[in-house]
Amino acid sequence: MQAVKSAVTSLTADVKTNDMRRDIVDPEATSLKGQNTDFGLYISDTDNWLRATDGRNVGPALLEDQIAREKISHFDHERIPERVVHARGTGAHGVFRAYDDRASKYTYAGVLTDPTRETPTFVRFSTVQGSRGSADTVRDVRGFATKFYTGEGNWDIVGNDIPVFFIQDAIKFPDFVHAVKPEPHNEVPQGQSAHNNFWDFVGLQPESAHMVMWVMSDRGIPRSLRMMQGFGVNTYTLMNAAGERHFVKFHWLPELGVHSLVWDEALKICGQDPDFHRKDLEEAITTGAYPKWKFGIQVIPEKDEHTFDFDILDATKIWPEELVPIEYIGEMTLNRVVDEFFTEVEQVAFCTSHVVPGIGFSDDPLLQGRNFSYFDTQISRLGINWQELPINRPVCPVMSTQRDGKMRHRITKGEINYWPNRKGTHPPVPPDQGGYHEFAQKVAGIKQRVRSVKFQEHYNQAQMFYNSLAPHEKKHLVEAISFELSHCEDPVVYESYTKILANIDFDFAKQIAVNVGGVVPDALARVNKGHTSKVSQTQYPSMEPTIKTRRIAILVADGFNGAEVLALRAALKAGMATTFLIGPRRGKIYPAGQKIGSGEGMMADHHFEGQRSTLFDALLIPSGLEHAQTLATNGRTVHWIREAFGHCKVIGAIGEGVAFLRDAVVLPGVEMQGSAGAGNAVVSSFGVVTTGSYGASGAAAEAFKIVAGEKEGFVSNFAYEMSKHRCYERELSGLTAKVAY
Repeated sequence: MQAVKSAVTSLTADVKTNDMRRDIVDPEATSLKGQNTDFGLYISDTDNWLRATDGRNVGPALLEDQIAREKISHFDHERIPERVVHARGTGAHGVFRAYDDRASKYTYAGVLTDPTRETPTFVRFSTVQGSRGSADTVRDVRGFATKFYTGEGNWDIVGNDIPVFFIQDAIKFPDFVHAVKPEPHNEVPQGQSAHNNFWDFVGLQPESAHMVMWVMSDRGIPRSLRMMQGFGVNTYTLMNAAGERHFVKFHWLPELGVHSLVWDEALKICGQDPDFHRKDLEEAITTGAYPKWKFGIQVIPEKDEHTFDFDILDATKIWPEELVPIEYIGEMTLNRVVDEFFTEVEQVAFCTSHVVPGIGFSDDPLLQGRNFSYFDTQISRLGINWQELPINRPVCPVMSTQRDGKMRHRITKGEINYWPNRKGTHPPVPPDQGGYHEFAQKVAGIKQRVRSVKFQEHYNQAQMFYNSLAPHEKKHLVEAISFELSHCEDPVVYESYTKILANIDFDFAKQIAVNVGGVVPDALARVNKGHTSKVSQTQYPSMEPTIKTRRIAILVADGFNGAEVLALRAALKAGMATTFLIGPRRGKIYPAGQKIGSGEGMMADHHFEGQRSTLFDALLIPSGLEHAQTLATNGRTVHWIREAFGHCKVIGAIGEGVAFLRDAVVLPGVEMQGSAGAGNAVVSSFGVVTTGSYGASGAAAEAFKIVAGEKEGFVSNFAYEMSKHRCYERELSGLTAKVAY
């Protein structure tokens, strides 16, 4: 066939920013005298409704007060329908750039093949089950939806942080959502799948077994939105300039690695800081630690579609990387927070059907239904002209014969709104000039409601997933499913699901059955499906060892070693970590040698009751005799340390801070360096890093690096342990179970 080429438009990162700027109003920079109505009238009084009164008695309010009626009416209509799923979310602006033209052998899409382009993007992260008011850290799938504002139109990847889905066919989506949402008779529970209806559904829909394993694993409780993988989930197609078609899956790999919370921690953060993830994203961007992801594609030539023992169009299956390697072709950076949450995060709307030339669809039955559903739901939420909203409108020129409808903004001049027309205006665009080209796919079959043979197998990849987990991840998976099923009151539900689990692994199913009172299943004869190297989160560390954006709490009381704290904060800042001083009060805390109340002091960012260990990645206790003695008498600070220890977080202590750990906190099985004056030798044991001293001279001698070893400095060892995210050996050795937290 004739080579198909796209119209390449040169874009810069500023193009979407400039596009939205024409709709941005800055109240602090306006030339207006003050507040006015929506129709432009200056308002002289915003506090009193116009009424008939003698000045002594209230009197009736007057309906003629348009200013008051406009204000109240607008308030009454401020809310739009929230998303049925993915209601709880946050977002940010960014840019995408292809590394080079290496993808041109698969596609002629300029966004993926032209390294001179810098394509603006907007990403919305979200949970699935809960409403807008639910918490960030619930166990759930996370949405990872990306809008590319390309020169050929908008391209949306409406992805998740998990590569598979619960169902194979879109017709089951309403059933799945009804089952996972709060139960209809009492609207309980919010933001949880731990209830009868969800587990009843997945127990009767065994195709969901693979997805259940993923979401019940540590993947269901990410540490940060910035530490999640992203997956397009569905199978799309790419077409190159020669007209050859390939099947494709899209991937995002985070620069900081793939990391999670632990369950007890996630539960506590739900109450302590329900906005934890959205605040974390904003904190990273505003401090210049921009989140980055590598963008990759898995590609299967059309001729190889049927060469696998699973159907590549089945959304409940992954394409194992041993069979189909990921090719990384570009990078995305999020570098700008939103100006207004509602108009950007809430009004942004994505469609799986939004593609650009060179990218197309497959017969993936879940994708086929999503292509209808997403467009339909945006009309319901935002109206038929939703694509004219600033956050949704393309940066390329737009002209169509679409007219009218609610909230139409564009004013189109002229008398022609149809094609063909006598003036030849806005004609169709041929593919060789940039018009979208559908691949000429041959289709044969008869109408019937069936699923193909390969779609009937549901457990092989679920077993492969379980086999591929690290020991601590398997332990967490058992605990997660046990927690969920223990919240199901109907014996039919939890007894049925333990039978489902026997199809995956007998010992795994038996542990959960014993925990929840389910039916201990009979051992099933199954062929072991082995494992894949790219499932466990341990296979996805940061691209380079880093402590970038890690939050470190330094616990202090009056009498702490001030010079030491300054040196520690400077050293950790060099690694782009963020330190927070936590004290007995929010205000000045006085180091040793300064008189309390009159010294210069250091400002504490929070007090011990105002924050908890759950909100930090690591803890530090500096030296100072008086300070350490005060901490030892405070039950809350002792709990801070024990809780962090139970959550497998890194803990560091120096001098008298070591004595506080050893004598007051009492951490089982941990070796520690001696007390103050024992020198600067470093001991690292189960993620607890201790030393006798660390002063300005030690800091000057220790250039920041992330490395472990007795001959290395305190900060180097502390940073190394933190770069691993958690010390799960502590949990597997039974030490965390010995500490009350």
